Amino acid sequence: MPEATVARLPIYLRALHAMLERGISTCSSEELAVAAGVNSAKLRKDLSYLGSYGTRGVGYDVDYLRYQIAREIGVTQDWPVIIVGIGNLGHALANYSGFRSRGFRVVALLDADPALSEKVVAGLPVRPFAELAAIVADQSVAIGVIATPAEAAQPVADEMVAAGITSILNFAPSVIAVPEGVDVRKVDLSIELQILAYHEQRKAPSVSEPEEGASA
Repeated sequence: MPEATVARLPIYLRALHAMLERGISTCSSEELAVAAGVNSAKLRKDLSYLGSYGTRGVGYDVDYLRYQIAREIGVTQDWPVIIVGIGNLGHALANYSGFRSRGFRVVALLDADPALSEKVVAGLPVRPFAELAAIVADQSVAIGVIATPAEAAQPVADEMVAAGITSILNFAPSVIAVPEGVDVRKVDLSIELQILAYHEQRKAPSVSEPEEGASA
C-alpha cells in the first residue's frame, strides 16, 4: 500500500467516527470524501487497497468500513505508549483523551528532571528516565513519544531504540537519526504555523511599489 494512502487512512477513520457520532449509518464515497477533505476518486482508489466494502447504489456501511480501516491500521488492538519529556507539551499529551479512544494506552511518563519524580500527571506518576528500559520490557512497549527540548531528542531516541522501541513520534523541534527498521513520525508545530503564516501573507492585498521618480 502506498505511503500516501497509509497517511490518509487515519483521516478517513476520523471522518467515519464523526459520522457514527452523528448517527449516520451509510455514506457514499462523495460524502466520505467531503468529510475527509479529499477528492472522491482518490478516496475510492485508497479504499480499493483494502478490498471492496461498498455497495453500488447504497454506498458504504459506516461502522463496517470504520472497523476495516481500524484493523488495517492496527488500532483494533491496544498499543502501550510511553511519553518522555513531561513539560507543558508532555502534560498536554498525557491528558489527551484521543489516545485511548483510538487504540493507544499511555502506560508511563518519564522525565530526567528529579524534581518531577513521582508527580502525578493524568493519573500516572512521572518516573525517572533511567527506568526506560525496564518499563519498555515490562509493558512490551513498541511506541515512544518524545516531547523533550531539541537538544535532548537524539539521546532520548538512542535510548528508546536501545530499549527495543521501534516506532517514535517526535514532537521535539529537531531531526533525529534512527537505524533501519525504526519508524519516526515528526510533528513540528512551529513549522505548521510558519506554513500558515505563508498562506496568510499571500492572502493579504499586495502593496505596489511606488514608480521610480514618483513624488511621495
